[in-house]
Amino acid sequence: MFDTPLAIVDLETTGGHITRDRITEIGILLVDGDQVRPWRALVNPGMPIPPFIEQMTGISNAMVAEAPPFEALAAELLQLLHGRLFIAHNARFDYGFLKNAFRRLELPWRAQQLCTVKLSRLLYPQHYKHNLDSLIARFNLGCANRHRALDDAEAVWRFLGAARAELGDDAIAHAVRQLMGRPAALPPQLDANLIDELPDTPGVYRFWDAGGAPLYVGKSINLRSRVLSHFSADTRINKEMRLSQQVARIDWIDTVGEFGALLVESRQIKTLQPVHNVRGRRERELCAWQLYPREDGFLVPRLIRGDEVDLGEADSVFGVFRSAREAKKTLADVADAYRLCHAVLGIDRVTGKKGQPCFARQLGRCHGACIGKESAEQHNQRLLAALARMQRQPWPFAGAMAVVEEDPVSGSIERHVFDRWRFLGSWRDGEPVLEAEPGFELDTYKMLAGCLRKLPKGARLEPWNGWPAA
Repeated sequence: MFDTPLAIVDLETTGGHITRDRITEIGILLVDGDQVRPWRALVNPGMPIPPFIEQMTGISNAMVAEAPPFEALAAELLQLLHGRLFIAHNARFDYGFLKNAFRRLELPWRAQQLCTVKLSRLLYPQHYKHNLDSLIARFNLGCANRHRALDDAEAVWRFLGAARAELGDDAIAHAVRQLMGRPAALPPQLDANLIDELPDTPGVYRFWDAGGAPLYVGKSINLRSRVLSHFSADTRINKEMRLSQQVARIDWIDTVGEFGALLVESRQIKTLQPVHNVRGRRERELCAWQLYPREDGFLVPRLIRGDEVDLGEADSVFGVFRSAREAKKTLADVADAYRLCHAVLGIDRVTGKKGQPCFARQLGRCHGACIGKESAEQHNQRLLAALARMQRQPWPFAGAMAVVEEDPVSGSIERHVFDRWRFLGSWRDGEPVLEAEPGFELDTYKMLAGCLRKLPKGARLEPWNGWPAA
């Protein structure tokens, strides 16, 4: 059923908060072919076990009082888990607790994971419930001490056996490959050790060809799963197929959080210009519209360019575009949609006698400002309403501010600093990790505006009052 050693793991904890709560019991079934070896240990969590958790698990404060703390078990656990597929029911919970426990001790550990909740859903879509109690009842698995770590791990192992007996090895293997996002094999030109080296943390990854040319830059909150997903899809998606055939080397840049990964990805794409990245390339001709009053009272748009005006500071900026052509097309589309006068806006040049209608008026697409049928005040109001959604947001702070991301386990902090939409740099624990950008950048503006609307998980805003503290 599996061609690799397994560690079927279950944990009991003081609660469900993955960084605040602690482990109270570990149960592992170590599976090597036909050989199955159990391992279990109570763990002193260093904090009280809440009464409702004690009632549910049967693990009391008295039982763990003399148990070893996690740090006393860590070395043995690393040895036991090394090179094994990590299997758990709701693997995200158990893997996350173990991962954070190791990280608190500054011990690196990662493993391929298989969640048997997801496996059950995939294998048995006709059933609604897939929690362990439901599987125990459905397959008559038996579990003498429910909510004790080793007993629950043994129930998971019996579920895998029941599914294998009912559906066969091929069906299980196919479902496992789907869930793990792991290719049957990496492209032959890549180092096979890559799977073990990829971290399951936020960051940016880069694909390079055999000659050292950049192919693709991407970001993820889980580098490992995202990189491997490229190759699990390589036979279904043409772009992934071409990447799989060309990539000869992969490296990555770790970040504390998702927003930092966005910033690094944007900078890497602009710097490297990878052939498979269509979006996010270098911005050469940034421009925007500003409105100015004409002598007759009509507001008229004037194109301002980023190399002449700071688009982050300029007042009443409408739209920021990557080229003058894009700006003019957008203005024409807005004029058509709101039946604004092309002559007043400078889209059409009206020749001949004064008061001649613009071309849009001749087609019935202008309310007639060009021939005196609409006043300047009326046209100006409609123009401002039409452009309102395009207006660049004013800087909402009195001064510079920082988007702060913190790793709750290691305590590492990244601060990404901005002022009037300009990026001033990123620092991790007081050390610079990303340099400032020269002037206003459209992609950075969009990322920051989106961040201010909804902060990424774990991020916060702080006023920037000088050099960041470590």
